[in-house]
Amino acid sequence: QVQLVESGGGSVQAGGSLRASCAISGDTNSVSCLAWFRQAPGKGRETVARVYTPDGATYYSLSVEGRATISQDNAKNTLYLQMNSLKPEDTAMYYCAARPIDCTWDPAKYPYWGQGTQVTVSS
Repeated sequence: QVQLVESGGGSVQAGGSLRASCAISGDTNSVSCLAWFRQAPGKGRETVARVYTPDGATYYSLSVEGRATISQDNAKNTLYLQMNSLKPEDTAMYYCAARPIDCTWDPAKYPYWGQGTQVTVSS
């Protein structure tokens, strides 16, 4: 089992920056893919970014590419999502998720989820 706890969300003005964190505990050696998803009210859950931990390969959705950075601190067992040049359309609940094998964009294939952290961007 893997436990994930997000933090670092908040309210920010458009153009600002924010860093969300995800503390990872439990059987961390079983995880090969870590990802950030988001869900806005009335919309489906979409992938923001993901990292394949065996080789560090990262992938970003087109909506955040160039503005977001996913990273991990192995010593602290923490996953980060740095978001810059935030836009009102970035407003959503942000979730971190983990998967024991290869990465996928499909949220239904991630067995481990955090409770989410809210990010609100005002214009």
